[in-house]
This record gives sequence, structure tokens and C-alpha cells, in this order.
Amino acid sequence: MSCFTQIILLKGTYKMFSLKKTVSLIHKEGWKFATIFFLTSSLLLMVWLPFAIIGFLLTFFVVWFFRDPDRKTPNIKNKIISPADGKICLIDKAKPPKELLMDSKEMFRICVFMNVFNVHVNRSPVKGTIREIVYKKGQFLNASLDKASEKNERNSLIIETDDNKEIIVTQIAGLIARRILSFVNNKDKIDAGERFGLIRFGSRVDIYLPEGSKAAVKIGDTVKAGETIIGSL
Repeated sequence: MSCFTQIILLKGTYKMFSLKKTVSLIHKEGWKFATIFFLTSSLLLMVWLPFAIIGFLLTFFVVWFFRDPDRKTPNIKNKIISPADGKICLIDKAKPPKELLMDSKEMFRICVFMNVFNVHVNRSPVKGTIREIVYKKGQFLNASLDKASEKNERNSLIIETDDNKEIIVTQIAGLIARRILSFVNNKDKIDAGERFGLIRFGSRVDIYLPEGSKAAVKIGDTVKAGETIIGSL
């Protein structure tokens, strides 16, 4: 094999690897939207160039919005990992969502607000077993508002840790969000930092922790899903 042929093969292998790596960094849910926007933008080239440019910019935004980077999750017992990228918008005590039909006693709650520029793939805050998943239809108020946790469309997971502690993670649709996706089922085993769902286009995630839990963050802190320690049991 000639030196020239080897160089061509190496370049081809590198391009294939780069494409594979790029594709893996975008969640599969995003590719169908990107395809629709790209094809529409291509058709708009035959109609009016400014429309096409806007369409291609939107295509880029969709691809960027659905990015799904790898995360290094700390393996520390009794630590709570952030389930979402964004900012801590609320730390308080609150009752779990009514539809879970749990004890009405208040739990320690930490809320993460995600804007449209954050990564929207959600990750489990603890290792355990998914005991229950409950979806509830609702409104689409601004997710940063406190009443959004009660009135907005949401999807709640009860995760039971190996030492029988219950953690509740609630995905809440926001002002722009119109779809909550779940990647897991009842009785599934899940690791801390493992992907469990996604909310499209702006939203919030609430974490309800057992009594005695403590926060490791404060309101206004920026956190990363699967990486930032936000509290402890």
C-alpha cells in the first residue's frame, strides 16, 4: 500500500470518527427536528433567501439545543447530583405533587430552572430503583414561578435508593416547553447521573428530598446535570 493511499485512509477514518462523535453529542430526539428545519430551509432557498437564512439559523439552534455531552458523575455516597443544567431558582420545604398520593408531609425541595440555552437532557440525582412514574397534564406558566410546580404539566419519578430512601424528581414544562419525554420505566434500575428524560425548549426540575437532607448550593448557583453536587441525604 502506497504512502498516499495510507494518508487517504487515515483521513477517511478520522472523518468517520469525528462524524460519529458529533452525532453522539446530539440526542437522537433532536435529529428529526433538525432534519425538518433543514429541508424546509432548503426549499425556502427557492422562495426567498432571507427566509432560508433564518431557517438555517433555526436548524443550527435545534441541533445545539439537543446537545447531550458526556458528564463525569461523582461517586460519593449520600450525595445528591443535579438532575438538570441551569440555575437554582428555589430552595424550600414543600409537599410532593398531589398526584403521587404520598404522605402530605413537607419535604426538602431544590428547584433547577433551565432556559432555552441550557442542556435539556435530565439525569438521575441518585442510584436506585424507579418505584413509580406519574404524568399530569397542566398549564404552561413560566417555569421560574413557584406556582408552576403545582399548575404546570409535569412528570414525576419516585426513586428508591438502596437504603430505602425516597427521592422525587419532577420534570415541569415551562412557558415554551410543550413535551416532556421519559426514557425509563417503572422498576428500572438507574445509576446516579444516568439519563432519564428530556424536556423540550425551556423548563424546570424539582427534587424532593427526605427530612434532614441538606443543600450544597444556594439560590442563583449554576449547576450541571450529572456533575454538580447539590445536596446530601
